[in-house]
Amino acid sequence: MAALSIRNLDDSVRDKLRIMAAEHGRSMEAEIREILIKAVGSQNEENGLFVTFQDRFSSIGGINLEIPQRLVNARSANLTS
Repeated sequence: MAALSIRNLDDSVRDKLRIMAAEHGRSMEAEIREILIKAVGSQNEENGLFVTFQDRFSSIGGINLEIPQRLVNARSANLTS
């Protein structure tokens, strides 16, 4: 595991991180780690939004719909006035 030191961080940023960590019930170190993991992970996301939704909601199951066969061919729109 790597260790990082952050120098010249504004006190106001540190205070906001401390508040965020307390709201999430984590230490400041754990909060910063989570922020970094999310920031780096979202840039490398190759699957896209659909796969993300699919992964997130797969535990509740899906809906299988029967798609009826077309009886009549689709016709193009009449765009003349």
